[in-house]
Amino acid sequence: MLSNYWNFTAAPFDAALEPTTFYTGAPQEEALARLEWIVDERQRFALVVGVEGCGKSHLAAMAARRLGGLGAESAMLSLRGLTPGDWLEMLVGRLPLDAMSRGETLRPWQKLENRLRENTLMERTTAMVFDDIDDAPSDALDGIVRLISAAEPRYARTVVVATATLSGLSRLPAAIRQRAAVRIELGPWDAADVAGFLSRATQRVGGKADIFSSDAAATLARFSGGVPRVVSQLAHLSLVAAAGDALPQVDPATVERTWRELSPSGGADASEAAVRSSPGLMAMDPDERDELPVNPHVRVVRRLWG
Repeated sequence: MLSNYWNFTAAPFDAALEPTTFYTGAPQEEALARLEWIVDERQRFALVVGVEGCGKSHLAAMAARRLGGLGAESAMLSLRGLTPGDWLEMLVGRLPLDAMSRGETLRPWQKLENRLRENTLMERTTAMVFDDIDDAPSDALDGIVRLISAAEPRYARTVVVATATLSGLSRLPAAIRQRAAVRIELGPWDAADVAGFLSRATQRVGGKADIFSSDAAATLARFSGGVPRVVSQLAHLSLVAAAGDALPQVDPATVERTWRELSPSGGADASEAAVRSSPGLMAMDPDERDELPVNPHVRVVRRLWG
């Protein structure tokens, strides 16, 4: 229905973690700039935190690609749902080992350390990106502590990036929380980011840039709280509603009606929308929610860390 009505070639708001669907809003731009900094400055560990739905997994996938583009050998692994004993073999399997190295009868940790040593000797960074570290099994946490704290020369060019929810930080060992060279707060999009995302997403699949009117985009930003996952869900359903009403463009009334039909309380403002969509925020004190950090512009990073 959507493809035929709006002349889309694909779904504009799917959840695939593909480079083409990644939108670099202000929080994402700042986060990627800081991750580049840790590679440039040979820092060992960066921790990305944010509420559920703010795009941590998509950022993790893009971070692995971005760091690889900077010359690092990168690998990404989601730690959610893994059973003890699985993480290390899966991580080694994501490294580009040659057939001889992969076939060696060594323990996975030995294979990993050998690769770290090889890359260090070639003055190449090894970047390991761990998504959902707050859901990791205990042996994975122990291994990551080793990766970010070991002083042996083989670890000299090792970079670790991990993502966690705000509510999950308390589950992380102090040895992980305290060793982050930089902690990146991935916040929600502002109205300009939401409007840019909607326009880019519809154009990417062959639609018009202004399928969402400017007022509709502003209304969607307000009700979604700028949380990327909620933005995508509300945008998709608003497209469905507008097509059902045979509208030429998504208007603010359609967005509001769609939101109110979805909302269990019959409607909410932006902060309530973000809270309901984010379990991490639900667990926080209201005063703490009001004090969530806002990332500065990317150019500030260069001044802060230059």
